[in-house]
Amino acid sequence: MITEPAKMSNLELQDRYTTLTNHYERFQQQNLKLNMARGIPCPEQLDLSAELLGCLHDTDYTAADGTDCRNYGVLDGIPEARKLAAQLLETSPNQVLVGGNSSLTLMHDLFVRLMLQPLPGNKLAWGKLGNVKILCPSPGYDRHFAICEYLGIEMIPVDYLHDGPNIEQIEALVADDESIKGIWCVPKYSNPTGITYSDDTVKKLAALPTKAHDFLILWDNAYNVHHLTDTPAPLADILTACSQAGHPDRVFVFSSTSKIGFPGAGIAMLASSERNISWLKKQLAIQTIGPDKLNQLRHVRFFRDRAGIEAHMKRHAAIIKPKFDLVLATLKEELSGKNLASWSSPQGGYFISLDTLPGCAQNVVAKAAAAGVILTPAGATFPYGKDPHDKNIRLAPTFPSMPELKLAMQLLALCIELVSIEQELEKRRSAKLAVHDF
Repeated sequence: MITEPAKMSNLELQDRYTTLTNHYERFQQQNLKLNMARGIPCPEQLDLSAELLGCLHDTDYTAADGTDCRNYGVLDGIPEARKLAAQLLETSPNQVLVGGNSSLTLMHDLFVRLMLQPLPGNKLAWGKLGNVKILCPSPGYDRHFAICEYLGIEMIPVDYLHDGPNIEQIEALVADDESIKGIWCVPKYSNPTGITYSDDTVKKLAALPTKAHDFLILWDNAYNVHHLTDTPAPLADILTACSQAGHPDRVFVFSSTSKIGFPGAGIAMLASSERNISWLKKQLAIQTIGPDKLNQLRHVRFFRDRAGIEAHMKRHAAIIKPKFDLVLATLKEELSGKNLASWSSPQGGYFISLDTLPGCAQNVVAKAAAAGVILTPAGATFPYGKDPHDKNIRLAPTFPSMPELKLAMQLLALCIELVSIEQELEKRRSAKLAVHDF
């Protein structure tokens, strides 16, 4: 039986389209209301951290150095929180700053600072330079792109390869353009591709010859411990690599406990050179009198150390890995052999990256929404929301229940086939008209 639309006869194609349309209408009649637009932990995952709510008693408010965590102060975080963050980020506590609940806030604020204040050793802030550009490996994280767009920073898409962003493409771009000031990176279980950068990629990024002497690597290691297997992908230490390459100030590393404990009440962390941390602390002194130190203390009491976090993340994996397996199994079951889509099989992280045929993604997302399943907007994984091939869709399996996820994936597969057939039918109609006109 022929299942690939491009190989079907006109009659076969029309019959298949009619069958799928009837199936789609039955989905619409179910009045589904499922949201897979963002990578949100499900309630069962949040329950794993319930003890965070009560792990401090009424006399437990003192940090290891004697700081009263109820009061003002300590811009860079309490010592034990910085120690825990340093373990996660594989560096020393004196190269770490621990803030509030959101690493995205740390990223946004860093970019605003860069626009307003020169980096150590520089004379001018980015905002005084005219055009500033950032490299954006794509498909990538939409909120990175939103920060750049909001601040008027030009984004340059960079292709992904199997082991990270295309280094040759990056080298050609940065060699002669001084206005390219940095690159966004999600180096482990990348959002949404699931790629982990190879050791060679990390080393080449750290040593990258650039026209801009102040080129930065924005290293968003959000999924550092978010493994789905017992053999997690290794990631080389970018801080050490940059130091060894003679660029110790080149990198800012970000992470948080947002998908480890409570996303709305976690702790965010940043690591960089001691010089950069000192620069940040001087500016933080103007912005705040200190972070929520009681929340930092709660996290230290609950997780204790990296080993405690890793044990906790195994419990997360036990909840969400079956959901990833379900998505992959359903895609294979419904679409295998039809040459209508391809998808990633990540070892960790929060997303699956799916590519439709070129020109189909927006219509697939719209058709799924019309039947009650909300997906990440097509194009969101590219700068300015513009996927040049209109084919990438980011799937977020974690929040729905298993039955809901099964329904959502069956509907998504149906929409992919429907839209692909619609495109093929339109292609044949256009070809027939062209012949007739000729």
